[in-house]
Amino acid sequence: MGPVNHVVERFIPSALVFAIVLTLLVAVGAVLFTDSGPGEVVTAWGDGLSGLLAFMTQMSLILFLGHVLANTRPVRAGLRALASVPRGRVLPYVFVALVTCLATLVTWGLGLVVGALLAKEVAAQASRRGEPLHFPLLVATGYTGMSIWHMGYSGSAPLVAATPDSFVAEQLGHTIAITDTTFSWWNLTAVTVALVVILGTVALMAPRAGADVVDMPTDEQAEPAPFTAPRGTPADAVDASRLPTLLLGLMLAAYLVLHFTGGGTLTLDIVNWTFLALILLIASSPAELVELVKDAASNVGEILLQFPLYAGIMGVMAGTGLITLLSDAMVNVSTPQTFGALAFLSAGLVNFFVPSGGGQIAVQGPILLDAAERLGVDPSVAIMAVSYGDQWTNMIQPFWALPLLAIAGLRIRDILGYTTMILLTVGVVLVATLLLVGPGV
Repeated sequence: MGPVNHVVERFIPSALVFAIVLTLLVAVGAVLFTDSGPGEVVTAWGDGLSGLLAFMTQMSLILFLGHVLANTRPVRAGLRALASVPRGRVLPYVFVALVTCLATLVTWGLGLVVGALLAKEVAAQASRRGEPLHFPLLVATGYTGMSIWHMGYSGSAPLVAATPDSFVAEQLGHTIAITDTTFSWWNLTAVTVALVVILGTVALMAPRAGADVVDMPTDEQAEPAPFTAPRGTPADAVDASRLPTLLLGLMLAAYLVLHFTGGGTLTLDIVNWTFLALILLIASSPAELVELVKDAASNVGEILLQFPLYAGIMGVMAGTGLITLLSDAMVNVSTPQTFGALAFLSAGLVNFFVPSGGGQIAVQGPILLDAAERLGVDPSVAIMAVSYGDQWTNMIQPFWALPLLAIAGLRIRDILGYTTMILLTVGVVLVATLLLVGPGV
């Protein structure tokens, strides 16, 4: 594991640099392989920069609201209670992986933070009992959910495909129902098998009895100070009141009930409003919510900066005809049976350059959907191939691990060897699923 960690730490640049490099590569490719000149490429890029502003806000909210929800007092208290459950040599690691994966299937923003906080709490409680655990492995298990997140409730690609007026709906002329992607029988089967494989892999990686372990640093075991709302003035009393957030939360919950009972479907917006409703219902006051928001805001900065670059890449590909050339290449090397597996592998590679699932479906989705149509493959297969590939190489792409590592006080090299093993075992499940599904059902 050491050489892999060494290479990643020394030579893998930031996700922003990847986005810039990909922008330049696409621009150069458009000049070399299409009839567009440099001026036309730059114009197509500039015109495209604002093409994902609504989508960028939706994706930022998923991470933002997930972070806020994970840090509310009831959720933190629940994590402390959960952390007292697992004991022994293997169970703590498997337990953290299981809770993290389930949380991530609800929303990746929640899962990222829950994984880090639960890993720390389990490690701290074990250390206080005199049963230290291997902290780097424990934190790595708190990241395993990102290998299956795109198969769950907050999966960007399926939700985009199900959202009216999205770029997917515009290209196809219709939406793709969430029941054909996230809630299809084959995806539900795959996520169940992948979860079992993850837990089995984690169990096999647990240190042997008597082996040396790296305990959680003592300075990381301190509990955060509980929030205390200011009091003394009538304004302070209102800010500390439970009523304002509760009323708004109930109103938003009522809207969601009316939406679904009226035949409404699951979209990116509805996912975000679900988590906002939960936050409003369990936050103790507007004052506490403001503090949680301040802590969560820093996590969305890179998304806000990178998504215009992804939109610009889309603009170049669509405006110069480069998307057609890439689609032709995909069609030439694929058959209807192998298309999904090859699209999955290409998506795993693209994830290194576009580490956001939302950004990846924006950049790669139009190419694969066009190729799928020409091969007679159901578009749901193309959508899930992007989803599977994006989540797969998260295990060796450091971008989304950064919030978890910051909370845990570790570096990417500390966990990469363990997450690489998850990459290998889960990858077998994902590629086998797409080969079995073939052109779709």
